[in-house]
Amino acid sequence: MTQVLFETLTLNDSITLNNRILMAPLTRCMADDELVPTADMVKYYAKRAGAGLIISEATIIRPDGQGYPNTPGLFTQAQIAGWKKVTEAVHAEGGKMFAQLWHVGRVAHPHFFDGEVLAPSAIGIEGSVPRMRELTYQTPKAATKADIKQLVDDYAKAAENAIEAGFDGVEIHGANGYLIDQFLHYAANQRSDEYGETPANMSRFALEVTDAVIERIGSHRVALRVSPGAYFNMEGDKRDRAVFDYLITELNARNLAYLHLGIFDDAMEFDYLDGRASAYLRKVYDGTLVGVGSYTAETGAKAIENDQFDLLAIGRPFIANGDYVEKVRAGEVLVEYNESMLASLE
Repeated sequence: MTQVLFETLTLNDSITLNNRILMAPLTRCMADDELVPTADMVKYYAKRAGAGLIISEATIIRPDGQGYPNTPGLFTQAQIAGWKKVTEAVHAEGGKMFAQLWHVGRVAHPHFFDGEVLAPSAIGIEGSVPRMRELTYQTPKAATKADIKQLVDDYAKAAENAIEAGFDGVEIHGANGYLIDQFLHYAANQRSDEYGETPANMSRFALEVTDAVIERIGSHRVALRVSPGAYFNMEGDKRDRAVFDYLITELNARNLAYLHLGIFDDAMEFDYLDGRASAYLRKVYDGTLVGVGSYTAETGAKAIENDQFDLLAIGRPFIANGDYVEKVRAGEVLVEYNESMLASLE
């Protein structure tokens, strides 16, 4: 029933995955106070190396990208060294690992850094920082063109740092209401310059980041996560469809390792996408597609067999089951996830 999940898949001439099960990026807030990966993180990831590919928890590219406590970074030598211990342990177990590069944009909080909160436009959101509810979100500063240029450079540098740290590649986090995604939706982007108003302009930042990272480490090592359906810290707009039509068409020419859907539940439907976000991406994207969103091994395998996507990313069950891949392969019962598991790394 799940046999298709255990087929190898060649992403490109450099990377072949041992199976089609990916460990989704899972924010754990367990780095130390300098945002350096810990010994517990080394063991946590090594235990999950049976995945065809591990995508790291979202990892910030620079200090003002932080919006949650103790999320790891990739901008200091200590952080690079900490991640190197993780990747060496994963590789020793026969696994592969991409770093997810992250800037949270308008959901950053200056409690974590010295400076302003940056976003495409000065449009804040209601609410407070997860795990630190006493910190409420602030109205961001609209990024200047100089700010944007520096951000692009910092994504590229973080990608270079990821390769130095031993990662097999990077996944640029362009989804789930964070910085890149904020440029891609009308609800968050009300700029009137070359980064706003039109699909080409609103896609510009995402493509500049992608191109800068490709130039630095090669397209075969670069993936992107996107949320064409606005659903998290973001309101949808029917005009968003044209933005993603343009963006995905441009991405088709860039030979990415894969494109990864960002959504919590792929049963969600969006009027302006004519249904599920995964079905939309399958229709417009030519390359390898990663599906995600509350699939089980069984429903995910069926979706792959039905050509809905090529790879299956699994999230919370990987928290509950370090040996998830081995259990699915053997047909064993999985431990059910519960929120108490977030209190430690096992």
